[in-house]
Order: sequence, then structure tokens, then C-alpha cells
Amino acid sequence: MQKFNKLKSIPAYLPIVNIDTDMIIPKQFLKTIKRTGLGKNLFFEMRYDDLGKEIKEFCLNQSPYNDSKILIAGKNFGCGSSREHAPWALLDFGITCVISSSYADIFYSNCFKNGILPLILEEEKIKELSEYANRKEEISIDLNDEKIFYGNNEFKFDIDPFKKKCLLEGLDDIALSLKKADKIENFENGLKNTKPWIFND
Repeated sequence: MQKFNKLKSIPAYLPIVNIDTDMIIPKQFLKTIKRTGLGKNLFFEMRYDDLGKEIKEFCLNQSPYNDSKILIAGKNFGCGSSREHAPWALLDFGITCVISSSYADIFYSNCFKNGILPLILEEEKIKELSEYANRKEEISIDLNDEKIFYGNNEFKFDIDPFKKKCLLEGLDDIALSLKKADKIENFENGLKNTKPWIFND
């Protein structure tokens, strides 16, 4: 998993509440088990018309928002089903930070497991940051210092220390398990000595 530390981007603003995971990546694209290739279908039903042509009015089809790494969205982002393809699609598109006032719990957790920083901010702060999206101006995020910088302003955000550590070090569930490989091996060796029949084929 890619490490997350500092990020600078013109944010894309999608002021829609209750964006569920089916809106993020529709069910017809869930056949793959690969984390790549889903970005082109992100927000498929909002980005494309019935003929498959891009809808120019949709923000992620417009420059510079089609290169945004930060998405500012309405409350309750990522609700609906628990599909992990949703953060995969965001990440493959290039979005590594989502800003909202609230998230569905499973989506929120899945973001951290895939290298995406989901920030929870008050509506007032979100409104301030959305103005920078509208003006096509960059904002910066420093995860280590837990700060957002915009114009001459800055403010702190809160994040769980363990989740922060995982993002900073690029640790997903597999990497976390591998960090304990020595302990796992010692445990298995102990079992082989005390209960060898468990390992009989």
C-alpha cells in the first residue's frame, strides 16, 4: 500500500448527500478482484450518458477536477453495501483523500485499508474548502501534523492514531500481519512441539 504523508491538489466538489457505494462503482463492475482498472467507471451513472459519452457538466469530467486527488463530498458518503471496490475505484481514479462531514462505517474503515485518507470535518469547514474547489485553487493536507492548509489559513483535524500510523507507513492488513511474522512462526513451532498431530496431513 502506498504511504500517505503530504498531499496537495485542487479539490473536486461533489455536494451530494448519501452517495452510496453503488453510485461510486455500480454493481456491473464488481466482477473483478483486481484493484486497478476501476477508475474509468467511478461514478459511472453520473459521468456518462446512455451512449457512454462523458457528461460535460459532471465535475470529474472537467479540467482540472479530472486530475483531483481530493474529493469534497456531502454527508453520509459511502453508505449502502460494503463493497471494497468503492475505495478501489476512487484510488484508481487518483483520489487519495475524501472530505465529508460523515461516512458509512464500513466504507470509512475500507478507505484506511486501501491508502485513502477519509477526513471528517464540520460543515462550516467543508464550505470554506469548497470555495477553493470552485476557484480552482489548491489546498494541502499534512497527515503527520494533522493539518489542512488553504490560502493563508490552516486548521487541525483529528484522526485515530493507529489509522494514522497505518497510512503513514503504508500498512494494510497483510502488511500488519507480516510485521508479526516472527511471533506467528514461534507460535507455530511451539504447537508443533506440543501438539504435533495438528500438522499431520
